[in-house]
Amino acid sequence: MRFCGFGGQGIVLSAVILGTTAVTKAGLNAVQMQSYGSEARGGECQAEVIVSDGQIESPLADVMDMLVAMSQPALDKFLGTLKQGGTLIIDPEFVQKPERDDITIWEVPATRMATDIGVKLAANMVMLGYLQEKTGLFGKDDLLEIITANVPAKFLDANLKAAESGVGLAAEN
Repeated sequence: MRFCGFGGQGIVLSAVILGTTAVTKAGLNAVQMQSYGSEARGGECQAEVIVSDGQIESPLADVMDMLVAMSQPALDKFLGTLKQGGTLIIDPEFVQKPERDDITIWEVPATRMATDIGVKLAANMVMLGYLQEKTGLFGKDDLLEIITANVPAKFLDANLKAAESGVGLAAEN
């Protein structure tokens, strides 16, 4: 799975939380890698998480089962790495739906939902909540526990609300 967007969107944190939850709560194996531009905010950013119930032979993956794209330049760069039959999750505020009929596309208005909660930067947590509910990779309470352990206290309430709103949206769809 690859999360991609621009710096400041919490791309790396999303991957860390997903991998940590998979390992500590679901008993799975996971490896996580990331790369980003030299800019503190606004530059390209991507983070990969490989999750498996078996041994992971390499931390590198050329093809992804799932891609979470939170910016158009990131989608343009990484869409080709999403395998046929894979799942793409996009924030339609920043990303146009691509014309591929060989993948499943979930549109999640994560930035709008996070802004409505009061913290635009919690859009990544909306995506994580949505992802958790749609995939069932681990339980909602497990995700919320790992978010609590990884998000600074002053941002915690908004991030938990954002994750819960993502879960709620996924449950409705």
